[in-house]
Amino acid sequence: MMNLPASLTIEQKDEILLVKINRPEKRNAINDELVLGLETLFSNIPKGIKCAVISGEGQHFSAGLDLSELKERDIIEGLHHSRMWHRALEKIQFGTVPVVAVLHGACVGGGLEIASACHIRVAEKSTFYALPEGQRGIFVGGGASVRLPKLIGMARMADMMFTGRVISAEEGMQMGFSQYVTENEGGLEKGIELAKKIAQNAETTNYALMHVLPRIVDSGQTEGLMMESLIATISSSSPEAKKRLNDFLEGRAKKVGE
Repeated sequence: MMNLPASLTIEQKDEILLVKINRPEKRNAINDELVLGLETLFSNIPKGIKCAVISGEGQHFSAGLDLSELKERDIIEGLHHSRMWHRALEKIQFGTVPVVAVLHGACVGGGLEIASACHIRVAEKSTFYALPEGQRGIFVGGGASVRLPKLIGMARMADMMFTGRVISAEEGMQMGFSQYVTENEGGLEKGIELAKKIAQNAETTNYALMHVLPRIVDSGQTEGLMMESLIATISSSSPEAKKRLNDFLEGRAKKVGE
């Protein structure tokens, strides 16, 4: 059994792992214990799990960093603290299973950094996004400056930090924060539905989408096209891919749109 803090709860449903941030009395504000708990969890995904869904207990996904637990740090300590966040969230983004984030209420600061490390984001209509660090005289330190511009663009992220702008769920989907918006109380059901679909994919395909596609996007065209050729060849050569193709050709698999 993993030694997880009380601020994280997990439940296994068949091939899906349900993960919940559990500090509702603090609007699910994030402290170091919780960050390290995420690192432990996503470094040790139980055998048989094919997708994870992360959500928040109570009225919010996460209102961001727990400022009440901040302590004064010198420059080196500050660097180590930021790098701890980077290390933990990389276990989500580049882990062993795809992760669906189900958002509601506040998805702010560090909470948005966690959400942006996930692969799919479902936002309930109550969701709102903000980066208040700019108004507090600090800068993001958990990976937002790398991940968020890839979702919404650099200018939009800069606007949020310059002005303290708050983005609604509907506007956020148009901007790229989430891929789905649901009615309130409907996010978890949608997240689990998506996780079940993802779990049915070939393992090689999910690995390529988590680990190879981001690196193709970050690379130059020549290198990216070579990586694409390599992963396309590897994935199509797997026994599972060959079986799926035969099932389609012989009418045993659904056609697109069915």
